Amino acid sequence: MESLGTLLPILLIGVVFYLLIMRPARNRQRKQAEMMSALAPGTRIMTTAGVYGTVVSIHEDDADIEIAPGVVIRVVKAAIGKVIEPQSPSDADAGAEAPASPPRDETA
Repeated sequence: MESLGTLLPILLIGVVFYLLIMRPARNRQRKQAEMMSALAPGTRIMTTAGVYGTVVSIHEDDADIEIAPGVVIRVVKAAIGKVIEPQSPSDADAGAEAPASPPRDETA
């Protein structure tokens, strides 16, 4: 019975480690793999370095990304951070704020 008391904290640490570290890491890896498999020419992306572009072609380990008209760079697939979803016109209008009016000079 005494050995169960010493083993229980170690088991609890193992369970907490799995729930807080291993499981979220697996979910991130799965989502990244799904995103990579969904890449196709014409997809808007952002690299992990913050460069925005459009996928031109996909190879086994890398991809060609057009970052400006006529400027194509090759990056490894792991450097593609996220896919940029196209915004519908109604979404773009909802996020737009009215321009701020210039401050008034009330000293006069």
